[in-house]
Amino acid sequence: MSSTESREPRRTALDALHRSLGATMTDFAGWDMPLRYGSEREEHLAVRTRAGLFDLSHMGEITVTGAEAAAFLNHALVGNIASVGVGRARYTMICQADGGILDDLIVYRLDETEAASPTYMVVANASNAQVVLDALTERVAGFDAEVRDDRDAYALLAVQGPESPGILKPLTDADLDGLKYYAGLPGTVAGVPALIARTGYTGEDGFELFVKPEHAVELWQALTKAGEGAGLIPCGLSCRDTLRLEAGMPLYGHELTTSLTPFDAGLGRVVKFEKDGDFVGRTALEAAAERAASAPPRVLVGLVAEGRRVPRAGYPVVAGGQVVGEVTSGAPSPTLGKPIAMAYVDAAHAAPGTPGVGVDIRGSHEPYEVVALPFYKRQK
Repeated sequence: MSSTESREPRRTALDALHRSLGATMTDFAGWDMPLRYGSEREEHLAVRTRAGLFDLSHMGEITVTGAEAAAFLNHALVGNIASVGVGRARYTMICQADGGILDDLIVYRLDETEAASPTYMVVANASNAQVVLDALTERVAGFDAEVRDDRDAYALLAVQGPESPGILKPLTDADLDGLKYYAGLPGTVAGVPALIARTGYTGEDGFELFVKPEHAVELWQALTKAGEGAGLIPCGLSCRDTLRLEAGMPLYGHELTTSLTPFDAGLGRVVKFEKDGDFVGRTALEAAAERAASAPPRVLVGLVAEGRRVPRAGYPVVAGGQVVGEVTSGAPSPTLGKPIAMAYVDAAHAAPGTPGVGVDIRGSHEPYEVVALPFYKRQK
């Protein structure tokens, strides 16, 4: 493969369909993905009030099987994967030996295989899929377990929003009412075999559907038809970002990096020191937990603009003429009608309502209100 060919973005099974819908495409983590189909704001508000349909086939699926699959994942990841029941999922992280976050993940425990050994699907962020695969492949040495790259085995469609259960129900044989948040079960959707998961990255109720790539187009079309009366529209990555930002959900490369531990990110709860055996990063994370308990590092907070200027990642947070933090993500919030941001700020300025906090936007100190995350929480 020439260097020119290797830089060609990958295309999902739905690529031609996106283009036929007039999508604005963008290179994201080496994939050609739909950024938007029309108005980002309309797509955002559709998910908040009705439903949106996403192609997330760029996410990285890695299958782990074998008699010691659970013990291996407990060693490789910071969470207690051995305690995850069949048909359930868990949010967790994979860390370096120094405690830095390599990626945040969702791990699904699937049905037992014929050999009755547990099977797990690890879903990594697109930008980190190879890094996670390499780390797991390295860490599996000495365990009776197999790590398999299944990125090409799946297409991933998501239906998100309050109308999503009603759209999906007529199309599936699965018991959606009994499907809890962070659970997944096999079933068919519009006749297509799928893993149906009640997960998402929007702050709304919704489902993620893992299917074979050759079934992606027919499933997209069936969902589109079923959602016509409910106001379902196709949605791109742009509104996915503003939806997750309003919901206070971290994005790797912004709120999560290798220079931060889960405790620095305010997500120490995902680290399970009580589980059996050692795990990669344990010693460093124990020290990070102690530091966070005695003298909190910078705290991840929400910022809401008093004016109209939008903060961007990397902009300094200021108070009293001093830099007290840094913006990690910022965008206009369609739900709040104001610019919002997530930022790491010094603990002394992290309390909601702290006066005198602003963001330095190209030399101008714009006033911002410090608020608790998330900015938006759906009514259940």
